[in-house]
Formats: sequence, structure tokens, C-alpha cells
Amino acid sequence: MGAQKTARDEEFRAFAAATWSRLFRTAYLLAGDRHGAEDLVQQAMERGYTAWGRVRSAADPYAYVRRVLINEHARRFRRRPREQLVTAVPDRPAPAGSDPDARAVLLGALAGLPPRQRQAVVLRYWEDLSETQAAEAMGCSVGTVKSQAARGLAKLREASPRNGLIGIGGGR
Repeated sequence: MGAQKTARDEEFRAFAAATWSRLFRTAYLLAGDRHGAEDLVQQAMERGYTAWGRVRSAADPYAYVRRVLINEHARRFRRRPREQLVTAVPDRPAPAGSDPDARAVLLGALAGLPPRQRQAVVLRYWEDLSETQAAEAMGCSVGTVKSQAARGLAKLREASPRNGLIGIGGGR
């Protein structure tokens, strides 16, 4: 039993090391701050570890743990008031020629979205998931993803101080 547990632990450690930064970036966009994101990823990893047998046998273990992360965010949001968003997304430098003020406006507007709209926008346009994949990750229908993403993008465009700031999903 000891050798099996050690092998299981090593397998999970490798998975955690390979996926932590990607999960953290998604959690950061959902939670809005570094500490909240770290807590979300830690909770998702804890749950992933306890269910590692199911996670590793899933078709996509990363998607499984990402779904846990999204569920943890939803639970947390129901228990607490809205988070405050800081203005920089870690591990993702601003593109050359981009406007840091526009980035801050975009991140602030993202923080102001209701949780389901924020989840839909982050999963569709940050994680680049298909509508079907986002629906699976959110535990809802494809139609819900479409409507929540469309509403979220509309609110992000309204927050744009000038046309063109929000260039995802169509735009003006």
C-alpha cells in the first residue's frame, strides 16, 4: 500500500506542477485578486487530490479540476460579497503597444460582471473553450453559455472608454 500511495502522490504532484499556473490565471480572472486565486486553486487541488482516482481516469484531468475550481468560485461567491480586482493579470504580459489604462478598465469591468457572466467570458475567451466545453465546465446548457457570454461582452463594451477596447466576441 505504501508504494502505491507514493506513486499516486508523485503522479498528483506532477499533475499539480504542470497545471498550477494555468489554473491560477483562470482563478485570478474569476476571483479578481492574487490571494483569492491562490485559495481557489489550493481548494481545487485539495479536492483533486482526494478524488485523484476519478480525476486521473477522466478524459481530461485538467478539465475536471478546472470544473472543481469553477464550482469552488461559485460557492465562495455565494458566501461572500464581491471581491475587489487588482489591475494586473500575472504571468500574462500586456501585448506590445497595448494601453495599460485600457487593460485596467477591462479588468475592472470584468470584476463587475455577475459571476456566471464572468465565468462564461473567462472560459470562452481566456481559456478559449468552445461553447460546449464551457457549458460542461460551468454545469449548464450551451444556450446559457451563449447568453451569459453575450451579456457579459455587452457589459464589457459598455465599460469601454472608447470603441475597440473590447475586441473579443465581435465588438463594435
